Amino acid sequence: MALIVQKFGGSSVADADRVNNVANRVVETARNGNHVVVVVSAQGDTTDDLIEKAVEINSNASKREMDMLLSSGEQISIALLAMAIEKLHHPVISLTGWQAGFKTNAEYSNSRISKIDTERIKSELDRNNIVVVAGFQGLNKYDDITTLGRGGSDTSAVALAAALNADKCEIYTDVDGVYTADPRIAPNARKLNEITYDEMLELASLGANVLHNRSVEMAKKYNVKLEVKSSFEKVDGTVVKEVADMEKMLIRGVTRDNDVARIAVIGVENTPGIAFKIFSALAKENINVDMILQSVGRNGNKDIAFTVTKNHMEKTLEILNDLKSVLSYNEVTCRDDLSKVSIVGAGMANNPGVASKMFEALFESDINIHMIATSEIKVSVLIKVDNAERAVQVIHDKFNL
Repeated sequence: MALIVQKFGGSSVADADRVNNVANRVVETARNGNHVVVVVSAQGDTTDDLIEKAVEINSNASKREMDMLLSSGEQISIALLAMAIEKLHHPVISLTGWQAGFKTNAEYSNSRISKIDTERIKSELDRNNIVVVAGFQGLNKYDDITTLGRGGSDTSAVALAAALNADKCEIYTDVDGVYTADPRIAPNARKLNEITYDEMLELASLGANVLHNRSVEMAKKYNVKLEVKSSFEKVDGTVVKEVADMEKMLIRGVTRDNDVARIAVIGVENTPGIAFKIFSALAKENINVDMILQSVGRNGNKDIAFTVTKNHMEKTLEILNDLKSVLSYNEVTCRDDLSKVSIVGAGMANNPGVASKMFEALFESDINIHMIATSEIKVSVLIKVDNAERAVQVIHDKFNL
């Protein structure tokens, strides 16, 4: 008897018909001779609606109270899904994140899973129950409810699959797999049968919204067999796994991420330790920095440019302006009208000409590049947001994806 963890996102349980559809899919899996643990997100736009309600009351509410509020969305979903499964005459029990044994660190709104006590879930599976677990949430050392951040239900599902040593973790969404590009932008995008953990991690981190990047990171770490499937169609999805032929160059996909702000620190003194002081100050505030470019400026000074997400833009500017008097740079500039467009593929480093082919596609479409970042499996460029969708299309066509 196999143990399968299934995760259904908010769109999959958005209304009564969809909840009943999920219940049928889950019960069918169980009746095929499997133990089933189901992880569910909040229905539809519930999380956004709860955030709006909070803002009406207090636009500066503490993260602790926001976690208390937002965790209620998943509790609604698990109860409704359990009721739908009950109607199909299969034993079932719903559990909140903390009832399911999720322990997290003390950081509210973006907590990390520290451990999962699986005793309760295993005992329910032994009773032949389908176990429906609220994703996105856990309990910290103060017995406070915490949430894992947006997309955290994917991470909850993979973490459970790892802790339970499940045979498979299925992520059900409103798409039927991972595509070479967003089909809404590139109509000729095709579905991938399989993709490596590293490639999927890059795609997830670079704007592809199919899987949460932390969930892919965890799946790779614990070798969880992962598959992205459609909630609405019974078709094969995309399997995320290690692939043996890593030296064969293959562009897996093109993504774009509009959640980008470029910060430039102009006229920094060319002395050791300046970059460390700048980026350590940002790290203390949990601000993630992505693309970084350091160039030689005028009169022996240098310029440092980097990108952050838009929600970190104001805090980043505040920190840098506070440092200005200490580090003596000339000015700090910011642009939030840019987009990061990336290609991802294993073996890219050993195959010359990939970057130039990407740049050629942009040149032929008269799209200017503002910054470039590369790794062994990706090339990213920063361009004006108005050109982002066209860039995805022309790059996708250039590589015949």
